[in-house]
Amino acid sequence: MKKIFLIFILNISIISNAQQAEIFKLKKFRVSVLSDSIKETSGLNFFNGKLYTFNDSGNLPELYEIDSNSGRILKVLKTTAENKDWEALANDGENFYIGDFGNNSGTRKDLKIYRIPFQNNVLENDLMKTISFYYPEQNDFAPKNISTDYDLESMIYLNGNIHIFTKEWASKSTTHYILDPENYENQAAQKVESYPTGFVVTDAAYFDKKLYTVGYTKKTEVFLDVFNESEPGIFFREKPRHLYLGSALSVGQIEGIAVDEKGVYISGEKFYSPIKKTKPFFYFIPKEKLKF
Repeated sequence: MKKIFLIFILNISIISNAQQAEIFKLKKFRVSVLSDSIKETSGLNFFNGKLYTFNDSGNLPELYEIDSNSGRILKVLKTTAENKDWEALANDGENFYIGDFGNNSGTRKDLKIYRIPFQNNVLENDLMKTISFYYPEQNDFAPKNISTDYDLESMIYLNGNIHIFTKEWASKSTTHYILDPENYENQAAQKVESYPTGFVVTDAAYFDKKLYTVGYTKKTEVFLDVFNESEPGIFFREKPRHLYLGSALSVGQIEGIAVDEKGVYISGEKFYSPIKKTKPFFYFIPKEKLKF
């Protein structure tokens, strides 16, 4: 009885908060349950028409090519990069960029992105380079587990730069910084703009002059924001289209998004709570269903 009452109260809270957003039921677009090999999927990225994902901290340093129609693993790509806490994946058409910058406690001083050439479906690990960076605004590195504003899980490559979007637990916002992919010194991330999302951003994708961000709240609300690019590399001057996708209790802990001309692909890792355990799901939303 106590569990049922808790679920009822939680659902009322979620519905109340979600009323401020457009309701869009992600669950209807579920394609499959992901393999146990990628049950901690933490991002998605298209490279030359093929879809890739990976696992976050505590897992093997591998990329996985998956079938965009089913989520089935097609190929495993092994790297020599350390997986301390991989959280994002991007590419420039010649290189993969793997973001090892997960920072839930806000204590890391070794934020990095691995740049690995990818030719003929092979990772050229011997040519890998490391892009190190820091936030000039961060002065406090005391542990603040899921309370820091310097966590990070989102990255895109655009206009010759790496663009990162912070996961701000305290502010419930995201800040957009850019990095120089040719600078292999420890560089200062350049702040561009911020936006009060109301949720923590866990992945981002860029397609056709739009930035897509997904994430969730501590109350398990899952959201998708779609921003228009008002000028090259600028996204936060206009309010986004703000969609409530459901609760993590039913759709999973959403961690990945990728977009192409067909639509939007979303992945979630296993979600554990005292109430329910949710499987790692793969979703596809056809473009026409979003009515862009």
